[in-house]
Amino acid sequence: MTQLGYQIPNFTYPDTANTDIFGSVIAQAKAAEAAGFDRVFVMDHLYQLPGLGAPNEPMFECYTVLSALAQHTEKVRLSALVTGNSYRHPTLLAKAITALDHVSSGRATLGIGTGWFELEHDSLGYEFGTFTDRFEKLEEALQIIGPMLKGDPVSLAGKHYQVTDAINSPPPISNIPIMIGGSGEKKTLRMVAQYANESNLSSGAIEEIPRKLDALAAHCERLGRDRSEIKVTKLQMALVAPTMEEAESDVRAMAGVKGWGEEAIEMVKGILIFGDADTVGEQLQACMDTGIDGLTINLPANGHNLDRIALLGEIGLAVTAK
Repeated sequence: MTQLGYQIPNFTYPDTANTDIFGSVIAQAKAAEAAGFDRVFVMDHLYQLPGLGAPNEPMFECYTVLSALAQHTEKVRLSALVTGNSYRHPTLLAKAITALDHVSSGRATLGIGTGWFELEHDSLGYEFGTFTDRFEKLEEALQIIGPMLKGDPVSLAGKHYQVTDAINSPPPISNIPIMIGGSGEKKTLRMVAQYANESNLSSGAIEEIPRKLDALAAHCERLGRDRSEIKVTKLQMALVAPTMEEAESDVRAMAGVKGWGEEAIEMVKGILIFGDADTVGEQLQACMDTGIDGLTINLPANGHNLDRIALLGEIGLAVTAK
């Protein structure tokens, strides 16, 4: 399970040409591994997300990136946080995650969710559907992918997907964990209890976490699942620097690249856990104190600075080891 994960959510960096972006991504993944992070994640999006940038900013397809990062890292597990189910047929996704497991020598994790970014779907031609449609699709996908990752043929005559004796050969090297991303108490956490090894609470305030954990426990009880088998993590967005002055400088450097004005800068600072090591550490500790099992943290405004990844690793290891 993820005790301390590092997510790379941004591919727009100061003084970096498009041809040099992936070199920075490799450096970030290697820095995260050296700093003690046990998983490296990238987003599964094709446009940059609101709040992080504009739709026309650089964004890589995640499974290509993860397979490439497997060649530049040795220990960290690799995953999307999280795969948008609506972008790939479940059988193709099962094959992709299996390929990632092989090229990484058994370091793949399947992070998956419904998909939610409507502009991305509409613009690029993916069916968005209703809220109900997306959850129905995710559940059917899990019924297909789960057996395929175990090497079992699977057939399903579903509402959204139909497969007949779907074979996944070769099977994965490892027992690939399934992590469902999302915080919905009725649908998402029920599917976690039924199909997953891990849950990533990717949204919501820290104060809401105990209620989410109670909801997951209730689903496990109804389904006859041992709650202790499921590990729960939280995604936190941060900007950390050795001093508050350096943190301010970092966010303004990124603002210059993104074209953010003062209002946008203040909005970003309000979204992120922002500040020096002590400030960020206190807030990450408060998150761990809710009873979760681990953290995944990103540095959307200054992760290209490898010293900041090293600092975040020191902080993260300290709070998750308690």
